[in-house]
Amino acid sequence: MTKAIRFYETGGPEVLKLETVEVGEPGPGQARVRHSYIAVNFIDIYFRTGRYPLALPNGLGSDAVGVVEAVGPGVTDIKVGDRVGYLIGPQGAYSQARVMPAEVLIPLPDGVSDRTAATLMMKGMTAQYLFRQVYPLKGGETILYHAAAGGVGLIACQWARAIGVTMIGTVSTDEKAAMAKANGCAHTIVTSRENIALRVKEITGGKGVPVVFDSVGKDTLMDSLDCLQPRGSLVSNGTSSGSVVIDSQLLAAKGSIWMTRPAMIHYIFPRAHMLDMAKELFDHVLAGRIVSEPQQTFALADAADAHRALEGRKTTGASVLVP
Repeated sequence: MTKAIRFYETGGPEVLKLETVEVGEPGPGQARVRHSYIAVNFIDIYFRTGRYPLALPNGLGSDAVGVVEAVGPGVTDIKVGDRVGYLIGPQGAYSQARVMPAEVLIPLPDGVSDRTAATLMMKGMTAQYLFRQVYPLKGGETILYHAAAGGVGLIACQWARAIGVTMIGTVSTDEKAAMAKANGCAHTIVTSRENIALRVKEITGGKGVPVVFDSVGKDTLMDSLDCLQPRGSLVSNGTSSGSVVIDSQLLAAKGSIWMTRPAMIHYIFPRAHMLDMAKELFDHVLAGRIVSEPQQTFALADAADAHRALEGRKTTGASVLVP
């Protein structure tokens, strides 16, 4: 038996309940993982509120690290005692232990602690696929990145600096601006008092940027379009302020803009590719080019408080739960 967060209806943070559940033994192709840290991601809120539908009742969370306690038949590249992390799979990471498909477990290298890895599985791998696959950055570009002081944002700041990209980052406060700059963001725009499009044009000498990475969504859509060069790319990788609905004629009017709404699931498989993505990320960490630690820590039982803080924009960087 183990403790896990469950919810029986969609709604506010109060629907999250800590319960005792049966874990069981792993079956063919599975492994049981005892968690040390669990990541809290904005996508968890989408599932909790019903924006992304789930069959209920259900668990929550898809991103955690820990140690393998048992493996089922047919599992060959993961063994008992291995430190692993994961970022995809069935919901239920908000738990002390669980059974997972072994194919999604990523071995953690020596030199990367569980605490650090908990901030990297979803968030670091998101930076990897945005910067290296969705819009492959070569170095020398100037880009706009929304929510630069968020969990993915602070890693993106460091990744951009590491590969020679000039990052313009939007933030909501001066304190978050200072944090983004400390992590490698070349220019910050404080959205509570600065016009995003005007500042981008000032910074780029009127040219705009070739790509915008926008995880905010509805509230920043028009600013994102106004910041792009003709034939630029809008990467809509999140909708924290609401869904994006756009007329294709607007994309033409704004300069024949390319737009994509990427999903990790379409970029991470097969398993060999997933492991290569993780290696590139961990190589940056081991070389000191990316430094990441949780900025907020909550007990598993306080998962609702973690959601309130994240929704209330009271967090910076990564938040984790401790089982």
